[in-house]
Amino acid sequence: MNIPTGMIKIGHWTYCKEAENLKITKTIIIFMLSVLLLSACNSASFKEESKATINTVKTTFTEKVNKPNKRSGKIRFYLPSGYNIKEQSLNNIILQNGSDTYILFINPQEASSSEVVYQSTVEQYKKLETNEKFSNRENKVGFLTIKQLKEDSLNEVTIGVGGAKITTQIKTSDMNADSKTMMQIVNSVEYPTETKE
Repeated sequence: MNIPTGMIKIGHWTYCKEAENLKITKTIIIFMLSVLLLSACNSASFKEESKATINTVKTTFTEKVNKPNKRSGKIRFYLPSGYNIKEQSLNNIILQNGSDTYILFINPQEASSSEVVYQSTVEQYKKLETNEKFSNRENKVGFLTIKQLKEDSLNEVTIGVGGAKITTQIKTSDMNADSKTMMQIVNSVEYPTETKE
């Protein structure tokens, strides 16, 4: 039995090399298109999640402030169930919720209407994907910054009110849910304002 050029006979089967190569090429192209499509979906997901996060933070900022239930020195603040204080220093309180870590920073020289902590936060980044500042009827200044990080679709999220801010690294899919709790914590912070010298 004669085998045509480009064909291979194995046992009772005859294969065409070109057809096999075409299948491999198609598989590679489909895989590459899938990777591109997933990348585009992740980008859209960040846009949607950051938009929802902005709305959540602004809404939570205007809601009734939670009553403080924790104290660190002269600083009082609300801490939701499941959160605990891991470490404390003069201006920083490290909070823990499961495997998530949050840094609560307080500048006691700045009132809730101050923009100093907001400005210093923005200045530490070359580029922010989200940079929102807002205020309420009591002239409190609130803000939200989001910086996308390279590894594992993580984002560095900072939410602040006046002289206090809270920062963490959050997966894109968790930004909206975590941002509500973060605003509840930072918006509840009470501290005696020290006079500037």
